[in-house]
Amino acid sequence: MAFSRRLETKTLNKMIMIYCRKMHGVEKNELCTECIKLLNYAELRIDKCPFGDKKPVCSKCKIHCYKPEMQESVKKVMQYSGPRMFLKSPLLSLRYIYRKICKSNNK
Repeated sequence: MAFSRRLETKTLNKMIMIYCRKMHGVEKNELCTECIKLLNYAELRIDKCPFGDKKPVCSKCKIHCYKPEMQESVKKVMQYSGPRMFLKSPLLSLRYIYRKICKSNNK
C-alpha cells in the first residue's frame, strides 16, 4: 500500500477510535464490533481505490466507492472526530488538511 493510502488509513483509524471511545464507551485504543467492521470496510475500500497512489481524500472523490450506509457512518465519524483530531493527533490532522486542500486543487 502506498504512503498516501497508509496515511489515510491511519488517519481514519484514529478518527474511528476517537468516535468509538466517546460514542460507544470503549476503553482507549479499543474499538467496538460496529467500529471494527467500519474500519475494516474502509481499509479495504482505501486499499482497492482505482486511483491507486494518486488517490484523493474521499470527500473530494468523484467515484464514492463506499456503500451508502458505510459512507454515512464514516461521515458521522469524521464530523465528530475531525474537530477533535487536531488536539489528539496534530500531525495527522495537518497532513489530511494539506491533502484535502492542496492536492485536490492539483488535478
